[in-house]
Amino acid sequence: MTATTTPATRRCSSRSGDPPRCLFAIRSLVRAPTVKSLALQTYAQDTDRQSNKDGPARLSTDPISYEYADGVLNDRIILVTGASDGIGKALAVHIAGLGAQVVLHGRNTKKLESVYDQITNLKDKPRPSIAVLDLATADSAAYSSLHNSIEQEFGRLDGLVHNAGILGQRLSIEQYDVADWQQVMHVNLTAPFVLTQALLPLLRQSPEPSIIFTSSGVGRVGKAFWGAYSVSKFGTEALSQILADENRHTPLRVNCINPGPVRTRMRLEAYPAEDRDALKRPEDIMATYVYLLGPDSQGVTGQSIDVQ
Repeated sequence: MTATTTPATRRCSSRSGDPPRCLFAIRSLVRAPTVKSLALQTYAQDTDRQSNKDGPARLSTDPISYEYADGVLNDRIILVTGASDGIGKALAVHIAGLGAQVVLHGRNTKKLESVYDQITNLKDKPRPSIAVLDLATADSAAYSSLHNSIEQEFGRLDGLVHNAGILGQRLSIEQYDVADWQQVMHVNLTAPFVLTQALLPLLRQSPEPSIIFTSSGVGRVGKAFWGAYSVSKFGTEALSQILADENRHTPLRVNCINPGPVRTRMRLEAYPAEDRDALKRPEDIMATYVYLLGPDSQGVTGQSIDVQ
């Protein structure tokens, strides 16, 4: 299937009365500022103090307690997958408040419009865009459409956050349904690979591009009954490390974040009896994301960071 799109003659509705910009369908009213192609020069100047020729760059700042200014992400174009709920929603709203031009990705238009309205209520912040794309069914044409829309609208991409994912079954390997296994692996691992590949040309137009993958504790140590989810996160760690190593001599930063126990719908699915009030909210873990998306992590790549 191709991407779910909004026809050019229509715009997504919005409760605020001011329609959101839907990628694949319309152009923005105000084009993002042009950034000169000085990526390699900027990278060489800014990363001498952090680079490590023999492996991932060392962290010179604690990303968990990172403090930042209100406009730290001004003029940065950042796509967040799974932005309709949970961590993705909280992140999209938070970085928009820091000046980022956010592309909201998801498969539920109504939920994305709700996040859009929340961002447009922020004073003097860039108006976001919406990209409706089902990672479970999207084909190459859909990914190409997304690339072309972002290129036409902005000309580049400064950040890509792979937040979307599904849990799958909590069963033993012996009992795991093959079709469900394939779906989890596709959404959690194959789709981020394909999306990254499709958007890399746009990321290379940015002087300080950053990609963030979402990892998990069960992506480092396999545990019983975590099945395809655990395997997909092991793969995510490998994908992030490989891409980082392949781009060690470019400005591109590639890192993983393990959010840990957070008050989200997926966490409730995995641990239905857990005391949700004892968990951190998505809004409580934003500092690490901002650090990796912003200017102060320039040269930091190949890391896998536990937020908790």
